[in-house]
Amino acid sequence: MLSVTVIAVGKIKEKFFTAAIDEYSKRLSAYCRFEIVEVKDEKTPENPSANEKNAVLECEVERIIQKIPKGAKVVTLCVEGKQMSSEDFADLISRYSVEGTSKLVFIIGGSMGLSERIKKISDLRLSFSEMTFPHMLMRVILAEQLYRGFTIISGKTYHK
Repeated sequence: MLSVTVIAVGKIKEKFFTAAIDEYSKRLSAYCRFEIVEVKDEKTPENPSANEKNAVLECEVERIIQKIPKGAKVVTLCVEGKQMSSEDFADLISRYSVEGTSKLVFIIGGSMGLSERIKKISDLRLSFSEMTFPHMLMRVILAEQLYRGFTIISGKTYHK
């Protein structure tokens, strides 16, 4: 069974996000081993300079790298990434499985985004939209799209 890990910067404080993630985690358990690993977000000064922003991202990247399992396919979520339909996303998951991938990791940055260093080690940069979403909400959106992808692969009627 495929292991899907979401590495996300910061903790979710809102119960409605947690409830949604819990629901999709329960649904995903039929298709994969799903977990979300939270890494501590770095304190960011008000109106940070470019150097301060880079320092924050570098601290976070070290925490993220420590959590990536060996041999995992890594997908970073970033606005400049490749956009795809839900069907194409399902094909991606299926293709990774067929190729023998047992560990799939998605990385969601914090409010400052992701370091270029983490993007460079990823196998795919993925964008869900040109719009900007709160990083906490992206966990819910990703979990839903993973569930949708697995139902497409399985031929279930969830995806319309």
